[in-house]
Amino acid sequence: MAIDHNVQNTQRLAQREQQMRKAEELLGSLPQALGIAKGLFHGRFIHNWVFAYPALTMQQRADVTEAELKLIQFCDANLDPQQIDRAADIPRHVIDGLAELGLLGMTAPASFGGRGFSQKQYCRLLEVIGSRCSSTSIFVNAHHSIGMRGLLLFGSDQQKRKWLPDLVNGKKLAAFALTEPEAGSDASNVQTTATPTPDGSHFVLNGQKRYITNGAIADVLTVMARTPVEGSDETAITAFLVTPDMPGFHVTEPRMEKLGIRGTATAKLAFENLHVPRDNILGPLGKGLKVALTVLDFGRTTFGACCTGAAKTCLRLANDHARQRHQFGRSLAEFELVQKKLARMAAWTYAMEATTTVTAGLIDRGLEDYMLETAMLKVWSTERLWTIVNDAFQIYGGAAYFTDQPLERMLRDHRINQIGEGANEVLMSFIALTGMRGPGMKMKEVNDAIKHPIGGFATVGHFGIDAVRLRLRAPAVPVRSPALRPAARRLGKQIKRLGTTVQWTLVHHREEILDRQLLLERIAWIAMELYATASSLSRLDSELVNGDRSHTATANYFIADSLRRVDRCFRNLRDNDDERLLAAARER
Repeated sequence: MAIDHNVQNTQRLAQREQQMRKAEELLGSLPQALGIAKGLFHGRFIHNWVFAYPALTMQQRADVTEAELKLIQFCDANLDPQQIDRAADIPRHVIDGLAELGLLGMTAPASFGGRGFSQKQYCRLLEVIGSRCSSTSIFVNAHHSIGMRGLLLFGSDQQKRKWLPDLVNGKKLAAFALTEPEAGSDASNVQTTATPTPDGSHFVLNGQKRYITNGAIADVLTVMARTPVEGSDETAITAFLVTPDMPGFHVTEPRMEKLGIRGTATAKLAFENLHVPRDNILGPLGKGLKVALTVLDFGRTTFGACCTGAAKTCLRLANDHARQRHQFGRSLAEFELVQKKLARMAAWTYAMEATTTVTAGLIDRGLEDYMLETAMLKVWSTERLWTIVNDAFQIYGGAAYFTDQPLERMLRDHRINQIGEGANEVLMSFIALTGMRGPGMKMKEVNDAIKHPIGGFATVGHFGIDAVRLRLRAPAVPVRSPALRPAARRLGKQIKRLGTTVQWTLVHHREEILDRQLLLERIAWIAMELYATASSLSRLDSELVNGDRSHTATANYFIADSLRRVDRCFRNLRDNDDERLLAAARER
């Protein structure tokens, strides 16, 4: 028995070392600047990136309003989500129409035929599509937000001139090929290989991809594959631009049948000795993981916009039905349990829109590091949307179950959101671990300095001052409206509390934190709620200063409820049934 126990311990340590190597590969490929989200884990609030609430210029507002109007008119006349769902296909005339409106290349520079829209402007348009048809919004997202985004951000001048004009105007479509049988949310586990030819002119790809949106209809695909690292036995992920006319490119299943988002062309692909020219490497050799994760940041931001659109549709449907439907001599809207659902739906929709706008604003500022904020937005908005869809379904009652109502389709369509572009469980661990990495590195520096007290005196001293400051003073949340100052103070105190909790957690659990997923989940939820609360508070502050009180009750309810949820998560860090839960899981 002792031998078995030692073997198990050895295997566990080896597994943990492998996890740490993967985490370092993942985090080492990303910038580590202190932003809004990372600041929260330090107990700090980088308020100037949230306040004042991001706004469009007058010209941007005029441009996006015109584009939005044209898009709404086009959708009213041409976009039939029920037919798309039944036929499991987005008609070509819809794709061509969206291309003519410029939607397939809206953020691309004018030099390539795009409109040069900001991310905030583009999110407004994706919200319109998301409010109507999930299949179409995911098609557009797959083409523009992730399919050609790598080319926009990392492509050489030659690559951009060659491919971007046709992708921007919709003559060609794009796809992003990351997911494999062994690599999905675990992006660093790509198994597709790309071996250089003896003369170095090409790379030979072998492997499989699956669940690739637009995979069978795309003309240009960004494909992730492992390449040798010169001078070692290691490999690294590299991004390649691949076209389906290359010999060895196989579509093994062009349209996988699915529960929802049936209109999207979701494919399985295989590469068999596929020769890709060296000139088709996208970004630096061996830096494909950075390409992939950066591209996903944009996809997750527009994901938030699409979820906002869908949430507004659910809220509208539920509100209308609750007022029109009468039971027991009263409209459904008069019952408190229905009011509870409607108020929660409205509050979360308000916050979803605010958090999407703040996140898009980070991209528009030209900041380098916003990957934690986009991950938070994706997890928070998709979890909230799933409850919103379910609540709208419940308010509709049995009528929602039938196919003549949109909620049946929406229920099927939106279940994928918690899985796509990173499963939420994985992203929650990623959020917590990435957020705690900065404080953890700082504590490691102090620990090393203590071992060398003469040279490390300044490091220890600075850490001590910061620790005292963290415990004595909450960060300021600069609202302009006097009515919001109590909520701002409470938010600041909770941010401080997160900083001290992170320090305690790192000291208490050390390396074992990698395995404490129940704890990581609570810390991630605290950070996500604080981010959503800060974004909503900024939006409400802007509205009140400008004399807009149309959402005041809804926003105040969200802020109070969100901070109450944060309180519960903090309590549950120490008062929980985790051991009983795990014992029950082992007993199964």
